[in-house]
Amino acid sequence: MHALRRWWHDTAGGLPATFWYLWAGLLINRAGAFAMLFLSLYLTDVRGASEGLAGTVVGAYGAGGAAGVLLGGVLADRWGRRATLLAAHLATVGLMVALAFTRPLLLIAVLSALIGVVHSMPSPAFVAAIVDVVPAERRSRAFNLQFWAFNLGMAVASLLAGVLAEASFTALFLVDAGATLTAAAVIAWKVPETLRLARPAADPPPATAAPKSIRTRRPGLHTALTDRTFLVFVGLTFVLAVLTMQTSTIMPLAMRADGLGPSAYGLVVALGGALIVVGQLFVPRLIDRHRKDVVLAASTALLALGFGALAIADELAIYLGAAVVWTVGSMLAAPPNAQINADLAPPQLRARYQSVFYLTFPAAAFVAPTLGGVSLQHLGDRHWLIVGGLGLLAALGHLLAGPSRERHVAALRRAVDPEPATPADRVPTG
Repeated sequence: MHALRRWWHDTAGGLPATFWYLWAGLLINRAGAFAMLFLSLYLTDVRGASEGLAGTVVGAYGAGGAAGVLLGGVLADRWGRRATLLAAHLATVGLMVALAFTRPLLLIAVLSALIGVVHSMPSPAFVAAIVDVVPAERRSRAFNLQFWAFNLGMAVASLLAGVLAEASFTALFLVDAGATLTAAAVIAWKVPETLRLARPAADPPPATAAPKSIRTRRPGLHTALTDRTFLVFVGLTFVLAVLTMQTSTIMPLAMRADGLGPSAYGLVVALGGALIVVGQLFVPRLIDRHRKDVVLAASTALLALGFGALAIADELAIYLGAAVVWTVGSMLAAPPNAQINADLAPPQLRARYQSVFYLTFPAAAFVAPTLGGVSLQHLGDRHWLIVGGLGLLAALGHLLAGPSRERHVAALRRAVDPEPATPADRVPTG
């Protein structure tokens, strides 16, 4: 029993009550965000669209997502985290209800693009709010729980979506809207505005105290886009995202070429999801005593080895074994990746930095299938050796960039608040 209590304390102890309401909102949001997973099937089976047109509409949703990430970051730093979350959730409810009853394909395409915008807006605000209220020494466990909730919610969404799609696509969209409205209600009821916690009460120190890469008279989105230390980290995260995207873009093609059907692919994906749901809560105790750059290097190397092993995969057992390796890598990478991203952001620009960081994922979703398809077609199994090599280079990059990144973070902390009061002093824990 003592060991169980110690594990729970190391995994989830000492986190503010506001974090848990944010976590609940995220979990409800993800568990209910399933309608767009079946958008292409809805368009072809119900609305009579061709596969090409369906792909274009789904692409409009993705393009809207890229714009929504940036918009959400700017608004969360200007309006506030809570206001941005509520606006995005309530707009999603209205658009999803409209999509349920819209018939013309052109209007469906417009609504899909707008839903892409409002679906992506909350991401920077969620993370910025977590950083606002969670003390720095506890953020690793907070981000670990965030990653776990996201994946648990997606697993639930996948199961519910299949059942609802069989019954009614209209019900699919309306239940999605209802779940989003529930998440908005939790945020409105229990989550206070946290933006004030990101702004030091005292006058800011002179600009000469700040790292050179973040000095600017008018801080804004361009600050993140010209912060070289931050952009190096974003670039390394982009490589990690490209590796991860292989699972949903190129691996199904490779498995088909090896004579493995959709059920085999589903088993590989389900194994990864099950490992995250069961094992993610044990990650903090494994990594908390190690430097973040070392953990990221090790996790990226595991991803590289897992995908590189597909060069010799020709049966399901090898795919399943490789999936275990790269899933463990993803699990280890999630907390330090989010924590470093939070550490590199000046408090008044937290959401903007998050928005630039989150752009790596739609970018990887474009690059991975576009270049990966050509690579697999012309190089065959050697494609996986290239993917593995790219991952090992990124692992080395983390080791090389880590020390200077930590010096940059230390200088930023001294510049922003020489004697900071922790958010724990201002927000009750639960």
